[in-house]
Amino acid sequence: MLQALQDIGYQIASTNHAEAIVAHDFPEEIAELCAALAAFRISAVDLISSGGGEAGSTQRLRRDLDAKGWHKHNFLQRSTIDGVEREAISHEIDHVRRGARGTIALEIEWNNKDPFFDRDLENFQRLHALSAISFGVVVTRGATLQDRMTDLVADCLATHGVTGEEGLAVFDMKERTTRQRDIVARGMRGGLGYRDAFAKAFVADKFGTATTHWDKLRDRVHRGVGNPCPLILIGIGVERVTMGELPEVEEARLL
Repeated sequence: MLQALQDIGYQIASTNHAEAIVAHDFPEEIAELCAALAAFRISAVDLISSGGGEAGSTQRLRRDLDAKGWHKHNFLQRSTIDGVEREAISHEIDHVRRGARGTIALEIEWNNKDPFFDRDLENFQRLHALSAISFGVVVTRGATLQDRMTDLVADCLATHGVTGEEGLAVFDMKERTTRQRDIVARGMRGGLGYRDAFAKAFVADKFGTATTHWDKLRDRVHRGVGNPCPLILIGIGVERVTMGELPEVEEARLL
């Protein structure tokens, strides 16, 4: 099933035998996740209109997972001595799926500051050590999407005929700051057209290298953050972006 996700544009990586655990103990649960991701698309308009925050597309993914039983949950860990509570620690997870053979924890990090990966992986580590979860899943922007983000934004502007600041109204953006306008103007003075100057400045400002994306996640996993919790890492590839309206749900054979 995970291979089928790779076939439609996702990056997949795993640690500590997570794929074997998935295959043997969680086939139904992972099929639900794969179905949600197969249906998932990002409209290029969302990349701009969200202002760099969580796109409407990823909000729809969250709703789809919730409808399939992957609910937000707050794990509460209490420490008591002689019946007296000394410490209580909570671990809030965006999506938790309880199955017959264990529990899966999943976080979607679309566009946070990259230290959020440390929080997620360390939460998974603690919960796994307590036998509260069997493995963790992190979904984030893939390397191909991160690398092509500037081109996608420029292409989206071209698709909608945007040639200047006034054309941005189609994206229902917040009012542009003087600083943002000045950066675009400097790019144009340097020889870029408006679309390329805007795309370069917008992506650097909102989807920069210090945000949550595939390379930042893999760096942490390679350093051992989250060990020994088994992990499935999923990167959203550029193939999942559409320039037009979001298409109907894809019928994908994942079983």
